[in-house]
Amino acid sequence: MAIISLKNKVSDASHVLVITEKFVSEFNLPDKVNNYIAEEFKQKDKKTLTYNYIGKYISIIIIDPKKEANALNEQLRKHGAGVADGLNAHKAKEVYIYNQTKLPLLSLVAAEGIALSNYQFIPHKTKDKNENELMSIFITNSKINAKLVDELNAVCEATTLARNLVNEPVNILNAVALSDAFKKMGKEAGFKVEVYKKEKITQLKMGGILAVNAGSVDEPTFSIMEYKPANAKNKKPYVLVGKGVVYDTGGLSLKPTANSMDMMKCDMAGAAAVGCAMYAIAKAKLNVHVIALVPATDNRPGFNAFAPGDIITMMDGSTVEMLNSDAEGRMILADALHFAKRYTPELTIDVATLTGAAAAAIGSFGIVGMGTAKEKHKERLQQSGLRVHERIAEFPFWEEYGDLMKSDIADQKNLGGAFGGAITAGKFLEKFTDYPYYHLDIAGPAFITAKDSYRTKGGTGVGVRLFFDLFKHL
Repeated sequence: MAIISLKNKVSDASHVLVITEKFVSEFNLPDKVNNYIAEEFKQKDKKTLTYNYIGKYISIIIIDPKKEANALNEQLRKHGAGVADGLNAHKAKEVYIYNQTKLPLLSLVAAEGIALSNYQFIPHKTKDKNENELMSIFITNSKINAKLVDELNAVCEATTLARNLVNEPVNILNAVALSDAFKKMGKEAGFKVEVYKKEKITQLKMGGILAVNAGSVDEPTFSIMEYKPANAKNKKPYVLVGKGVVYDTGGLSLKPTANSMDMMKCDMAGAAAVGCAMYAIAKAKLNVHVIALVPATDNRPGFNAFAPGDIITMMDGSTVEMLNSDAEGRMILADALHFAKRYTPELTIDVATLTGAAAAAIGSFGIVGMGTAKEKHKERLQQSGLRVHERIAEFPFWEEYGDLMKSDIADQKNLGGAFGGAITAGKFLEKFTDYPYYHLDIAGPAFITAKDSYRTKGGTGVGVRLFFDLFKHL
């Protein structure tokens, strides 16, 4: 799908989204239609209207320009999502956005809602695809900088790529295939990708990755992605770390809950987020030096699978008493966080579908966050989360939670107590850092079982838009 900016109006457009404070017809409609629309908007609290008239599809939204900016943007995204659904029902191929307000950037967020809602994952359907025909979004009479339109195209494309990766099953997307996908994105967008395979991972003594991979027939990978423009704003790189468990059975601690494995192809949503964020950052040529690290494997109960009670020696030389093999994400992330030390980062952010506790705490409405990052970095993350509506609920990061991870026979154990599970996981990971660090748990919003406006069913691509916005606003 392409978002295109036009300098002129197109008065004969058949499919139109109008953003206005007070509707003024520009579409050659008969007087009786204009009168009908005017009468409809006289109703109290009537703010939206969709009208079909002899081949024309016009959706009007009346906005309050005094509404809080982030809330207004989200309102426009959601309205755009509804327009996309209506247009696809009419087999429309394009839509024109008319903005009659003095807030031109509202056209961009409406276009974003349309584009993201238009997503489908149907590559494996051989018949009855019912494929969406909507292909083009035209922003008319636009005073919007062309660079902003290019950036929006890049981030929507990257979010689509992330959704595709999350939605692919493990028999198609194993750890090697995931790293190959990153290589392809690197070539297309212009960032470096290096992939370590099992031999190199073994040489580096990445014990966490090797332990989780011990039950699998497929090899693990460790992907290193780097985008470093000549005019980067930051002297020290930002490092993103994404959990890449391409499928999680729970290992020998087999997931006990009914149907709990059905969605576990999504356990690499953090990996998809960081890799596809790199794609958008490079495509848009943002002036920031960013590195992304992805440890990847599946977690199976076969072969020499690591067992509860095992002592694992990690890459940093510390030991972990493995009490539950379903707490595997922190094991592979720990090695990646230690690896990140070599870059002396300005900030490292990991993103992972890490704990059911995070999802239980806030559902799919946001991201659980915590860490040792500087306040300015936390504030920037919060602001980006509000701007793209991938909000971050910051949890406490008190030392007492770290005490719950102490082991009698090793340096740490990989499981805390019955309470605060999202936080104890974060405290476990903190032990492998010596730099400003922030942990994002996306277990709730990464994969949803029903369409939620522009967040389509299945993989949502959460994290891509958040990271892009963060680095864009540095």
